[in-house]
Amino acid sequence: MQFSMLVIETKNKLKEVLSKLDDNLSLGLVPTMGALHKGHASLIQKAVNENDRVVVSIFVNPTQFNNKEDLDKYPKTLESDIKLISSISKDIFVFTPAVSEIYTDSVVPKIYDFEGLDKVMEGEFRDDHFNGVGTIVEELLTIIKPTKAYFGEKDFQQLRIIQKLTEIQHIPVEIIGCEIIREDHGLAMSSRNERLSKKIRQKAAFIYKTLQTAKNKFGMENALNVKDWVINEFQKNDEFELEYFDITDVETLTPINNKINNVKYRAFIAVYVEDVRLIDNIALN
Repeated sequence: MQFSMLVIETKNKLKEVLSKLDDNLSLGLVPTMGALHKGHASLIQKAVNENDRVVVSIFVNPTQFNNKEDLDKYPKTLESDIKLISSISKDIFVFTPAVSEIYTDSVVPKIYDFEGLDKVMEGEFRDDHFNGVGTIVEELLTIIKPTKAYFGEKDFQQLRIIQKLTEIQHIPVEIIGCEIIREDHGLAMSSRNERLSKKIRQKAAFIYKTLQTAKNKFGMENALNVKDWVINEFQKNDEFELEYFDITDVETLTPINNKINNVKYRAFIAVYVEDVRLIDNIALN
C-alpha cells in the first residue's frame, strides 16, 4: 500500500491519523528541532529501516533554551527540512506543532527527578534545560506512542536522561541511541554549525582531535591528568573557549578521578567559538 508524506500541525489530527493504523504495525519516532542535516537523516533512515511507519517531529522547544538569544537565533528551515525527509521516504508523518499546541496554558516545563543525571555538565550550565527536554519528549511519547524512538549520541547526556524519563514515567518505548555523524574533518554535525564561518568551521576539527587524544591518554593516565591536559590545550588556543571537559561513568554520568575495571566511561566537552556553543563526546573504552 502506498502512502504520501503527510505534514500535520495539531495533536488531534496526529492522533486521528495514527488511530487508523493497524495495531500490529511498529511505529518509529524521531524528535527534532528542525534545521535538519545528515545526522538527523541517519536517524530518520534508521527509523524507516526498523519500523512500518515513522513520525518525525519538528518543534523548536522554548523550555529547553536557557538563553533567549540562542532560541531566537536557532535556524528555522521547515521547507528544506521537509524536502530532506521526503528524499528519505514519503511514507513519513511530519508533525510540526506551534508552541501553543504543545504548551496550551503557560510555556513552562514540568519538573522531574532524574536522579542526578541532570545536575552535571549540561545541567550545571543550563538551568532547567533537561526539564524542558523531558517535558517535550514525554508529550511526544504520550501522543504518538511509538514502538521505538531515536536520539543521537552527540547529546549523550540527553539520551541517558530520556532513558531515565521513560523509566520513571513508565512509558513503554524502546529508546535507540544512534552514533554521532561527523563532518569530513571530524566536527560533530549540529544545526548550530551553520552559524560558524567557513574558516572556523574547519578549525573546529580541533575539538574532536582533542577528544581523540584524550581517549588515547585515558588508556595510560588517570582522569585528572587527562582533564588537565585538555584544559591546557584550550588555554593555548585563543579561538576556542572551553566551558567544560569531564570524564564520567556512562551509567550515572558521575565525573570520575580514577578508573575502575569493567566500568564504561565517556568524555564530554562543551566549547564556545564565534559565540556558538558546540558540544561533543567520545566513548573511552
